[in-house]
Amino acid sequence: MARRQEQEPARAEVREVAPDVLRLELPIRMPGLGHVNCYAIPDRRGAAVVDPGLPGPGTWRALQDRLRRAGFEPRHVHTVIVTHSHPDHFGGAVRFARECGAEVVAHRSFRFGPLTPAPEVPEVSVEDLAAEAAEDESDAPAERPSGEHDADRAMARAQSGRTPWGGERPRPPFWTRVRWQLLRFVGGRIVPTISHPVEHGDVLELAGREWFVVHTPGHTADHFCLHDPETGTFLAGDHVLPTITPHISGISTSPDPLASFFYSLDRVAEISGVKRVLPAHGHPFEDLRARTEAIKRHHHERLERVCQISRELGAPATVEQFSRRLFRPRSWGSMADSETFAHLEHLRIAGRAERRTDSRNRFLYSLG
Repeated sequence: MARRQEQEPARAEVREVAPDVLRLELPIRMPGLGHVNCYAIPDRRGAAVVDPGLPGPGTWRALQDRLRRAGFEPRHVHTVIVTHSHPDHFGGAVRFARECGAEVVAHRSFRFGPLTPAPEVPEVSVEDLAAEAAEDESDAPAERPSGEHDADRAMARAQSGRTPWGGERPRPPFWTRVRWQLLRFVGGRIVPTISHPVEHGDVLELAGREWFVVHTPGHTADHFCLHDPETGTFLAGDHVLPTITPHISGISTSPDPLASFFYSLDRVAEISGVKRVLPAHGHPFEDLRARTEAIKRHHHERLERVCQISRELGAPATVEQFSRRLFRPRSWGSMADSETFAHLEHLRIAGRAERRTDSRNRFLYSLG
């Protein structure tokens, strides 16, 4: 697969990409991504920064370098805005708060814990990754009807290391887990304390202008974007990326994360006067509505493919069985299963699929 723009390596150059908004590209080491865009918004007090990269000394050095190129030092940063609870977006927030006294802004539902899959799942759809092959699936045993407490059992499994659908929970590679443990040991706290929680409709004053908070759950439950109607600037985070689609995980606090994502895409598509979209990965672009429609088409095509797979299988099947027909072998594994589960649950909640539980506590789905 040809390299997408979100996969390009970070450049040291700092550019003004919208009025009083500077793009600082930070290097990251995450599957499917080559950089994260940290945006600096200068004002008379110094600057606010949006999504300050991964935790760790490498990111901090890159932040210092980019800020210097923009004419600032870390001590000039008075506000850190975190679009959502993934580590490549909140990593530098703790250090800015601790060393510079910066205020940390995030959605009031910001959470980094058992039900928040980061950093265990990718930022982008598994179609843009080269996942490791999963183990061969075993034969499905006899099924039994699901009870009214399936959702409670599913959440209990998720919190105990099992997925809601009965498989293994996604895990980062071994050396990634080691690196995170070392960061916690050496640097202490890596998840920021949110000093200024926001919600949909709140207003932040940045660069002397009013920026409106637009809550956009889907990629995560706490994701939000920022809209500046005065200049037509839209800070999109991971909600709308220019050439790839964000990962929609089945492990979520939402019963239907895909429905939440569709609603959020429609919400931002209705915003008029957007001239410049600033994503967290990839280059700025202009046509927000067209991109939201393209992302929705991608997911609707996948939903229809899931229905076709059910007809091909001819019998109730596990999430893994659906996943192995939905994705190519290079992407097989728990991450692909998670996306598949999100689509199956969307169909079930819409009344287009039925779900049962087999004797091994695995969900089995059939579609009419």
